[in-house]
Amino acid sequence: MNNRRSLIIGIKSTKLNLREKNFLIKYKPWGVILFTRNIKDIKQTKDLTTSIRKIFNDNKYPILIDQEGGRVNRLKNILSFENLTSEFFGKKFIKKPKEFNFFYKLFIDKTSYLLKSIGVNINTVPVLDLKIKGTSNIIGDRSFSKNPKIVSRIGNLCINFFHKKQIGTVMKHIPGHGLAKVDSHFYTPKVKKDLEYLIKNDFIPFKKKKTFFAMTAHIIFDKIDAKNTATQSKKIIQIIRKKIGYKNILISDDLSMKSLKGNLKENTIKTFSAGCNLVLHCNGNPKEMEIVAKNSPLINKFIIKKTSQFYKILS
Repeated sequence: MNNRRSLIIGIKSTKLNLREKNFLIKYKPWGVILFTRNIKDIKQTKDLTTSIRKIFNDNKYPILIDQEGGRVNRLKNILSFENLTSEFFGKKFIKKPKEFNFFYKLFIDKTSYLLKSIGVNINTVPVLDLKIKGTSNIIGDRSFSKNPKIVSRIGNLCINFFHKKQIGTVMKHIPGHGLAKVDSHFYTPKVKKDLEYLIKNDFIPFKKKKTFFAMTAHIIFDKIDAKNTATQSKKIIQIIRKKIGYKNILISDDLSMKSLKGNLKENTIKTFSAGCNLVLHCNGNPKEMEIVAKNSPLINKFIIKKTSQFYKILS
């Protein structure tokens, strides 16, 4: 594991091409993330994940997916989860708690079964951002609730249920994306609330979470750091570590999103120097992947230790 680099990459299609194989052999990224473009059916996807793991000779090699249910449904070529939004479960949690427990556990059981069938061992859930009126719809029904305590409680259940099924989780988007008024895929959201407000509201759901991984928000919190998004802000990452108390692996959101204003080399370097442990690059563009890889350090003792802890939950 020691010679891997601190990045997670996406690939272009339903099987590895020669250039991607060579990239994996040469740069040895810490993990690979799959999207709908990589998934045609169960057998094809299992063949793909097996071919990736063969390169690393590691049957626990981290392969991630963004499978929330609702709009973010990377498995839609296999099965539809589109009605099963976080908002649906959040409402059920308040109105019919017994039904919620039954349905939510079933939802995670079936999602986990499918992920294991295709060779995925990390799901980038739960979304712990608050649902706030008048903000960008990029979160919207991906949030469990506007109430931070409800979001926190469902988040704990999500993490625990997935861990019991030997699937790692990535809570997102730390320290909170709910107040963003624009979509960080295309613009840079700026949040005006001060630290005191954020600690009592948006930051609450991320506290005391037993997830091995967390993904940062590409958002500027104006009153804390007016120049840098959370992903690239030393001040925000100190708050994540000290005030929120998150001690495990911090992964950047996708470096190819338009919220980040530098070039790819600058964005990679800034993200690491701010304190992220791993960077994420999703679009499968080989030239871009090279730039990110060349500017990503080898994984350090902290990442090795935390990855080993994650491996212990895997069957």
